[in-house]
Amino acid sequence: MNPKNKKPAKKTAGKKKFFITTAIPYANAAPHIGHALEVIQADVIARRARQEGKKVFFLTGTDEHGDKVSRMAMQSGVAAKVFVNEISKKFKEFKKTLGISYDDFIRTTDKKKHWPGAYKLFSELQKKGDIYEKEYEGLYCVGCEKFITEKDLEDGECPLHKKTPEKVSEKNLFFRLSRYESKIRSAINSGKVKILPEERKNEVLAFLDEGLEDVSFTRSRKNVPWGIPVKGTDQVMYVWCDGLANYISAIGYGRDKKMFEKWWPADVQLVGKDIFRFHGVYWLAMLMSAGLPLPKKLFIHGFITVNGQKMSKTIGNVIKPDEAVSKYGRDPLRYYFLREIPSDGDGDFSFEKLATRYNDDLAKGLGNFASRILNMVDGMVFPDKLTVSKEVREEIKRARARVQKHFDEFRLNDALAAIFDLIKFGDTYINRTKPWENKNTKTISDLVAMLRDVVFLIEPFMPETSKKILSSLPVKNGKLRPKKIKPLFPRI
Repeated sequence: MNPKNKKPAKKTAGKKKFFITTAIPYANAAPHIGHALEVIQADVIARRARQEGKKVFFLTGTDEHGDKVSRMAMQSGVAAKVFVNEISKKFKEFKKTLGISYDDFIRTTDKKKHWPGAYKLFSELQKKGDIYEKEYEGLYCVGCEKFITEKDLEDGECPLHKKTPEKVSEKNLFFRLSRYESKIRSAINSGKVKILPEERKNEVLAFLDEGLEDVSFTRSRKNVPWGIPVKGTDQVMYVWCDGLANYISAIGYGRDKKMFEKWWPADVQLVGKDIFRFHGVYWLAMLMSAGLPLPKKLFIHGFITVNGQKMSKTIGNVIKPDEAVSKYGRDPLRYYFLREIPSDGDGDFSFEKLATRYNDDLAKGLGNFASRILNMVDGMVFPDKLTVSKEVREEIKRARARVQKHFDEFRLNDALAAIFDLIKFGDTYINRTKPWENKNTKTISDLVAMLRDVVFLIEPFMPETSKKILSSLPVKNGKLRPKKIKPLFPRI
């Protein structure tokens, strides 16, 4: 890890590839802060991989077909295509709003990029003999976009959406999910597919122990007209069959074999706990049926509540990401999500908590630490390769190791805590050595070295802030010439 690596290295053929994906949210409503959590987490992991010199492909997008989307478009009084265009545009703007460094944004309505891969995948399942016709009658939850059983209900309602499912009777094409029960269990138990955190892995295995049933992979075009038509039938692809294919269609499956083989399998796929069974079971079975490699890791994150309550239009507590950014800034919002909320668990959002984190951690912590050092060394000249004392060198080494360990486990909140422990050490070091009194060059050199390391470590989390501090640490003609900086986080 070299803190002087201010920019990702140029792409070379010898680089190790790193393919990371987010789940693609439904384009049935504008994004809220719950959607922001996953894409920010993925962005941090992608940026860290670039720091490590890996060749990264970061994929996100929108899932635009299905019954739920079709109904919302009808309620809005516009054509489905017009509706999803507007919603997808808002998700795509995360790149600017939240500073997301995705490399591609896939849309499942993209007939040139997505449909060829979706068709090829469905065709491979058919060739394997895993698609068959069956008349079916069951309970369908529009919110989940899935058939559910009586045992899944709570007081006759879907436990997630609190609505009574609809009775549906159709002749559909089914996928032989049950055929892959033992293979999925084996892939998970062997670590071929690593599911994090451990409790989610155990949930998938418990689900498998209940036994898998075959699942409908199409819907009648008469009942659900908005979807990818299945050739030679009156059916459209079931939204999960269509949507899950995005992970491979975006990288060329069905249209660019060389590109696909370059990037697949995914190194890590991030999904929410409400849909991880689709990824830990359906998705793995589909890949097995098609004879494709499995993703290396599935990382499952939790939910966000607002002031202790589930987000709801009825309650009126739905918060849009751009609203929070306009009040506190892009990096402070990123910091809050990544520090306050456990990476693998649930968390709560409130503007009060955000303000507290802003003042305590950013204004009095990182911002003050950077200002103290840069104001002290303004106008001084240092060699680019700083001489660092053993005490500080060891502390930096410990911080780097802890950050790396937490990244390896996708515990981003703990990685941030380790960085801020280094900042706390730096503040204590300043107070103990009082460099403003004796102007000890070695002590000041230690402080600048710590700041440079903090800048490097913080970059994946707060890229804008890192860039601002780095601009005050310019290197010219082999010499480091620090200069003052304006307050990074004015107190609220």
